[in-house]
Amino acid sequence: MTSDALTTWLHTRHHTDWTHTLTTPPTAPFTPTRDGFTHWCHTTVHPRDPQRARRLLAAHQLTTRDARRGAPLTPRLTAHWQQRVLGTPDPPPLRTHPAHAKNGAERYGLRPNTWTTYARALAQSRQPHVPLPARAARAYLDVAFFHPFEDGNARAALLTLVFVLAREGRGLDQVGPLQLPRHADDPAGAQDLIRLVDTLVRCAALRARS
Repeated sequence: MTSDALTTWLHTRHHTDWTHTLTTPPTAPFTPTRDGFTHWCHTTVHPRDPQRARRLLAAHQLTTRDARRGAPLTPRLTAHWQQRVLGTPDPPPLRTHPAHAKNGAERYGLRPNTWTTYARALAQSRQPHVPLPARAARAYLDVAFFHPFEDGNARAALLTLVFVLAREGRGLDQVGPLQLPRHADDPAGAQDLIRLVDTLVRCAALRARS
């Protein structure tokens, strides 16, 4: 039987040092020279699936608006974004049964406290003692491995990462390097994602100020 990736992720999450991966000072708020998510939608997603691109852009408009007003990151908020991602008439509900991904290689279980745990995890995207790139990376992985929706969780995870950065005045001018598979049992991979997000933010800041 396939192991429970969510349980594995919660163990990995607990044992990952989110506070000391980065040693350089954080960047000051800045506006990137281009919106990396929008650019990715136009150049990568649209040629393959124009409708998916349009829906992602609509969802991104919501995340940008919510970031500007400093909205708390909650399951309800992400469901409103996911409504645009999937093109459904209403925000999709959180899943009510175990789910699978990666062609069945990963199984995401469900317990009575799964969604309260998920809500607490998303709320930690504002922990002041954790560097912003680590909080953004962790929120991305939370969405990926809690796997809250029936469909579109990878897209939801990327939107969440971009939102966490934008809410604190940082942006990315490219998101393509983030499009790699992640694994629940990989604490080194979680650390690598933190460093990647930090690098992408710093490079965007440098280009914005040049």
